[in-house]
Amino acid sequence: MVPMRVGLPSVKFTRRRVIAGLALLAGLGGLITWAAWPAPKNYTAHAARLDVMTGPAGAEKVTLDTTFYVPDDADAAHPVPAVLLAHGFGGTKRSVATEAEDLANAGYAVLTWTAEGFPGSTGQIHLNSPDYEVRDARSLIDWLAARPEVAKDPGGDPRVGVVGGSYGGALALLLAGHDPRVDAIVPMITWNDLSKAFLPEATGKPQSAGVFKKQWAGVFFSSGNSSGRGSGGGGLAGALAGISGDDEDPPREGSLGASPDCGNFARDVCDTYLRIAATGTATDADLALLRRSSPASILDKIKAPTMLIQGQADSLFPLTEADANARGIAANGTPVHVDWFTGGHDGGAGPQADSDRGRYLTVTWLDHHLRGKGDVPASQFTYSRITGFNTSSSNRRPTTSAFSLEQYPGLAGTGSTTVDVAGLPRQIFNPPGGTPAAMSTIPGASSLSSLISGVSLEVPGQHADFLSPPLTSTLDVLGTPTVTVRAASPTGTAVLFVKLYDVDPSSGASLPFGLVAPVRLTGLPTDIARATPVTVTLPAIAARFEAGHRLMITIATTDQGFATPNDPTVYTVGVGADDRATISLPLAAGTPIATAETLWRWVLVALVATLAVGLAVVLYVARRRRHTAEIKVIPEYEQTPLVVRGLRKEYADGFVAVAQVDFTVERSQVVGLLGPNGAGKTTSLRVLMGLTRPTKGEVLIFGHKLTPGAPVLSRLGALVEGPGFLPHLSGIENLRLYWRSTGRPDADAHLDEALEIAGLGDAVQRKVRTYSHGMKQRLAIAQAMLGLPELLVLDEPTDGLDPPQIAEMRKVLRDYARDGRAVLVSSHLLAEVEQTCTHVVVMHKGEIVASGEVADIVGDSPVAQFDVSDVPTAERVLADIEAVRSVTRDGRSGLVVDLDGTPRADVVSALVDAGVGVDRVVPRRRLEDAFLSLVGGNTRASGER
Repeated sequence: MVPMRVGLPSVKFTRRRVIAGLALLAGLGGLITWAAWPAPKNYTAHAARLDVMTGPAGAEKVTLDTTFYVPDDADAAHPVPAVLLAHGFGGTKRSVATEAEDLANAGYAVLTWTAEGFPGSTGQIHLNSPDYEVRDARSLIDWLAARPEVAKDPGGDPRVGVVGGSYGGALALLLAGHDPRVDAIVPMITWNDLSKAFLPEATGKPQSAGVFKKQWAGVFFSSGNSSGRGSGGGGLAGALAGISGDDEDPPREGSLGASPDCGNFARDVCDTYLRIAATGTATDADLALLRRSSPASILDKIKAPTMLIQGQADSLFPLTEADANARGIAANGTPVHVDWFTGGHDGGAGPQADSDRGRYLTVTWLDHHLRGKGDVPASQFTYSRITGFNTSSSNRRPTTSAFSLEQYPGLAGTGSTTVDVAGLPRQIFNPPGGTPAAMSTIPGASSLSSLISGVSLEVPGQHADFLSPPLTSTLDVLGTPTVTVRAASPTGTAVLFVKLYDVDPSSGASLPFGLVAPVRLTGLPTDIARATPVTVTLPAIAARFEAGHRLMITIATTDQGFATPNDPTVYTVGVGADDRATISLPLAAGTPIATAETLWRWVLVALVATLAVGLAVVLYVARRRRHTAEIKVIPEYEQTPLVVRGLRKEYADGFVAVAQVDFTVERSQVVGLLGPNGAGKTTSLRVLMGLTRPTKGEVLIFGHKLTPGAPVLSRLGALVEGPGFLPHLSGIENLRLYWRSTGRPDADAHLDEALEIAGLGDAVQRKVRTYSHGMKQRLAIAQAMLGLPELLVLDEPTDGLDPPQIAEMRKVLRDYARDGRAVLVSSHLLAEVEQTCTHVVVMHKGEIVASGEVADIVGDSPVAQFDVSDVPTAERVLADIEAVRSVTRDGRSGLVVDLDGTPRADVVSALVDAGVGVDRVVPRRRLEDAFLSLVGGNTRASGER
């Protein structure tokens, strides 16, 4: 046999080469171990509950859950500066534990606390109100001033800096504006004006005309209503990574969950949100409340040197918020440094180089301004830009390079250029209720790679594109581009979303960081020829557009992150005044910053060259092994549609949503997943669909371990949310469009079979806008059945259906499970599960309490049904049997009898002796009875995730 070549150079392994290679590997291993070994703990942490007086008059007492980190060498004789470290919205002091430990090891006394209204502290959420959260923080500075370990200024004030991300970043700004004792601040990924952040408008209209950022607002509101399991920390990583572990479990007390409609929010904050969310617009009173909690109101009072770190991948608080803060603070002569990194609320902490730079900037800023140690950054502005991708990573992680400019250029760049785009006016459709909606980014996704990989999705018929010629040179854009657009509307108004795409001729269009410019236009004509062009300021970016690429302006009617008009409307949109427009692009070319990665690259060149051959062999073997592991199938489950083994989901704060779940779905089975609210059904389904990762355990589909993007997922169909279709298309057109989006051949759709099973008949030729809710639900089932997947997972498939439709759905599901397919159904309609399913899995408090065939779960019963020939005579006979507790008629010939332990044979004998014919005797127990007995009759909500 001739050995196969694998494309690697031939290497002769001599004894000398092997020894040299091992020595180099040992040295490299030592370097890696030294770099990765955790730093020793040089501090002591003290947890305490501090009472502070708060409120407009300072007469209300709240208790704050705190932890004070003190360096081991700090005492009255050797005091150290202090840092107040504030967490992000929805977090607690545990969210910033890692950052606190790092700062304590760096020699700072660090005080972390849980803000009012979040677990462990009392009070309510007032959104960083000067009268509440800011007053609380001022009391914490008072507390620090009394600590002997904390360094003092000559006047006795504590040397204190404030660091925070998002919610905590705004607190840092507001506290510095209200308390002159603050000596330095590092606010990260935070806001300038909440009204502009949540009601943006890209043509310069006042915020009362802004477009409501409903999805992010909903995330905020739900985080405030929950028990503190949101994200957001104090540092660059902690602000984005969610709550980290802590040894203590803060008590859940105070006003948490006191109001069913407002949860932990103060009434005025809650009412403002509910009013804006219901109408999509804000009143003057609403705007005033949002601005009360906005640094914009006190920028002229901030004297503390400020390091502003803001994320580019941030649809919540974009770069314009940091720019407004920087300009307002610098106007007073206060030192300001601005840094833009490639992460943010939507992009996480960014690549490692960005995280490292953020930590370095924070510590050097504090060291200089609190300890008089080291120099401040030589420049006023640093930023990073995506310059490539790590091709050795399976998820194509982006890599970045950092740059600096001596002066902060704001959003106008240091120069500019223009690019023309053109195209005829187009009609675009605003769907009823704004559904389906375009997707530009996923709020809070914290995955920069997903943003770069093209998450954005435009809906056909709801957008218009206007292209430029290919670029003749590469453009480094830094700031806010602008473009003119025009629109006509039969209602005189329009809500539109304007976007700047980068069109690569080889890979298609991508939307930088998923950012959009929302526009609300009024006073529009009905004829586009009479429309006046308006200037739209596009989102600020730091991006490179390569030569040969095109720029594309897209105008869309919807975006899932924003509130749009409910009424269906057709707009006509165009660019410029004559079907041509000029995009004005701010440009800047910063000076590259040498990073640790750059320096080490040269150090390791010789080592990499020496080990190249050996590493290539190792990588090849490892890749082959990984590939083998990925495609390995567990033989005993290869023919089993679904196996769930040892599933557990525990959140970072210790909440266990699913404790232990094991069940199997075999071929030809229809399995019902039951449980009261809080049982863990939703979490289990989310794990099953790959929407969340389990803490332990695994899910096998036909023997393949479930992983995102696994080929075996093509054998699974699902309906896990309500149906959503394009209303102006027919049912069959919607199904064909969906199938084309999967990229699989049309012949594999088995469209006719899916439609036959769903039983829609000729209705599939009608436009979906004419469908009833039940028909849309059946169409959604047909969509899930496209390709005739061998495993079908449905969440509440009978939702909204009337009784005849529910009866039809029973038949649909039973028919589908024939020929070896399987169905898993999650439903709260126990009677339907009993009549539809062959098997049942019952969950309670995150565990399986029963599973098996429906008949086995229902079991025996003291109640039986008798079908008899003479009902009146049978009633008299049964009434004379002392042990029989009750007799109830059921139909013409049926009697439901509570035997109370009397043997059924004895009752049958008594009836027969009286001349009554007995046609059938069956136990009479419903699944609902068995369900209630299994879960103890308690089906109230208990915080299911």
